[in-house]
Parts: sequence; C-alpha cells; structure tokens
Amino acid sequence: MSNQFLALSEVLYAYILNNSLREPEVLRRLREETEATNPHAIMSISPVQGQFMMLLLKLISAVKTLEVGVFTGYSSLCTALTLPDHGRIYACDVSEEWTSVARRYWAEAGVADKVTLKLAPAVETLDALLAEGHAGTFDFAFIDADKSNYDAYYERALKLVRKGGLLVFDNMLWYGKVADESVTDADTVALRALNAKLHQDERVFASLIGVGDGMNLAIKLGD
Repeated sequence: MSNQFLALSEVLYAYILNNSLREPEVLRRLREETEATNPHAIMSISPVQGQFMMLLLKLISAVKTLEVGVFTGYSSLCTALTLPDHGRIYACDVSEEWTSVARRYWAEAGVADKVTLKLAPAVETLDALLAEGHAGTFDFAFIDADKSNYDAYYERALKLVRKGGLLVFDNMLWYGKVADESVTDADTVALRALNAKLHQDERVFASLIGVGDGMNLAIKLGD
C-alpha cells in the first residue's frame, strides 16, 4: 500500500481523461474558449475537478448551492447542469467582464434561471444572505476566489450550509507552496492556516486531497 499520491505523467493523465471524463460539449467549448482568450485561464478548475464536483453534488442530492469565485463559469456550469430543475446557485464575483462569459454559457446551456449572480465583494454578499435568513439552507458551497479571504468565506459559508452540507475549497495545496515554510506571502500563509484550521475544527469533518491543485472537503457536523 502506497502512502503517497501517484504522480501523474501526461500519459497517465490522458488515460484518466479517456477512461473517466464525461465532459458535456457546452462545458468543453467554455473551457476551450477560456484557454484561448483569457490570460488567467489557469484560474479555472480542470475538467477532472469539475466532474468530481458533479459527483459530489449528486451524492448529497444538492438543490441549493453557493459559489464564491465564478471566473468564466466552468465550475458554476458544472453545478447548474447537475442540479435538478428547481435547483439554485448563489454565485459571488466582482468581475463583470469575466462573468459575462459565464452568463453567455449559462444561457446557452439553458440553466441561466438556476443562477443568481451577485457582483459585489463576496463578504458583503455572504453577510447579506445571512441577514436575509439563509443560514443553514445551503447544501453545498464551493470557494475558489481570492485566497487571503478564504477564512472569512469559510466562517460565513459554514453558517449558510446546513448540517451534513459540504464545503469544497480549491487551490489548497497552492502549487506545493503551503508545505514550504519559507514561503510567506499573504495567500500562501492564508491557505496554510486554513488547512491547519480545518484539520482541527470540530465543527466539520475535513479531508485534504491531491486533486488538481488540492481540494479540501469539509462536511458540516452540527447546526
């Protein structure tokens, strides 16, 4: 039994794609457009991560979800395609430019009515949702935005998610920098601190996994 993650060569990664990935055509076109036109395309989740998220959503029968960090919409489109017809996504971002691509693909996929997009600092949007009585009503939250604010997003999302709901954080291995104590920039320090917090936080049961750039999954244990 190996005690490490298997290193993925290009050949092995291609094998995974060829034997696992079921990427709908509309998602493929969104991904390819982002890669071709956006210099920050690396910010988008990979198709393997997207499919993994879709599996998680199906496992918990998610209906109401939260997303912090939309970018061009790959993750939110994965979510919207998975949710039932009455499902809803509350999506937080600050970029009109990048989310205009997301809105175009939501419409093309016929899921625009599932998405409520809030263009404002996410802390403000999350605080407003709490003030409006949404605490404990979300099944799922995906956080993939500015790293230095991850802890603020976590504390608010934890209140918004129901008992048994799932929170997923992206970029939690941060290209390996979280394991290098000599790296002390604000983003790395924030992610390193949140990983340590989730490990000890008795409000959740968490698991840090080496999918993509690292995903930390946390199930809310109490009300």
